[in-house]
Amino acid sequence: MDTTPDTVTILYVDDEVQACKWFARTIGVGYEVLTANSVEEAKAVLRDSHERISVVLTDFRMPGGDGTELLRFIDAEYGDIATILVTAYADKDLLIQAVNTGRVFKILEKPYQPEDVRRSLQEALALRQDRLLRTQRLMAIDETLAFLAHELNTPLAAISNFARGIRMRVDQTEPTPGALPEIGRAADRVQDNARYCLSVIATFLNSVRNTYGKPATAVTPNSAGGLIRSLFDTYPFTNAQREWVSYRVEEDFPILTLPNCVMLVLSSLTSNALQALRQTQAPKLEIVAGRAPDADGAQHMIRIEDNGPGIAPDVLARLTIDPVTTRAEEGGSGMGMIFCTRIMQSFGGAIAIDSAPSAGTRVTLTFP
Repeated sequence: MDTTPDTVTILYVDDEVQACKWFARTIGVGYEVLTANSVEEAKAVLRDSHERISVVLTDFRMPGGDGTELLRFIDAEYGDIATILVTAYADKDLLIQAVNTGRVFKILEKPYQPEDVRRSLQEALALRQDRLLRTQRLMAIDETLAFLAHELNTPLAAISNFARGIRMRVDQTEPTPGALPEIGRAADRVQDNARYCLSVIATFLNSVRNTYGKPATAVTPNSAGGLIRSLFDTYPFTNAQREWVSYRVEEDFPILTLPNCVMLVLSSLTSNALQALRQTQAPKLEIVAGRAPDADGAQHMIRIEDNGPGIAPDVLARLTIDPVTTRAEEGGSGMGMIFCTRIMQSFGGAIAIDSAPSAGTRVTLTFP
């Protein structure tokens, strides 16, 4: 987007008509300035013209609603618009709340100097440009993955049907010592993997379609608890696996970036844990959302923990940096954990793995 002054539209909101006129005359040179005298009037302007508005400056004290109400509306409906709160009141609690919630880029205190406003506008425009570029990159990532998912959907469905057909033929054939049971087990494993992939693809496609305005049958949740509950609703657990798995939401928190990709991470980690638990007596897998202590106080986290065979130290040391796998005979490439790590790192999160032979595995996802 071009952010040179002759193309930028600003919305200034103040219940004093003269203040709006002064702003348009003094600050608005080189900009297109729209004005509103109340929160409701500003909302109406945004509904009509939000695509061309880059920055909103709003007064705090106004009859019929204050500036923070408008900031909440913009944050929920038009998150790419930069916002500046203008106030003549030294309300410390208000200022802290507005900044901490991320709903306002900057606060200007009246009376302000024109050069301060112009400088703040340029900073806000730079922020908006960064947001737009980031949104475009995320859209490109999502659409690329959605295309790959679409292309994989049909062959995976065919593989699943083929494996089911093999299992049916094996069940209907007189047993041959050693051969047919092994073929049947291999067919079951192929079908389980295909069903898992189809489930992940369906969840991802639905979330991308919903995000970008296309018809969808489901919406990707945007909180940790919502993602975990959606995982339990959509993952193709067998009846036996359902008995192994539980979850707790000790403290819910928003997943602000790439919730559909975080869902893929959770699906991949769940699949890994279920594979590890196949030969475990009294298998158990627990997923927990909450807070984990760190050096700076506490971080939000999702933890996936199983009581399986654990991971050998030499494999564990390379798991997130090299393509190592313990399931090569099943087609595992070892890229899954690298993929999960890169997704978490892409938005400032992290992934940590604690494990030892015969001691189970704990994978912790931390979020900024």
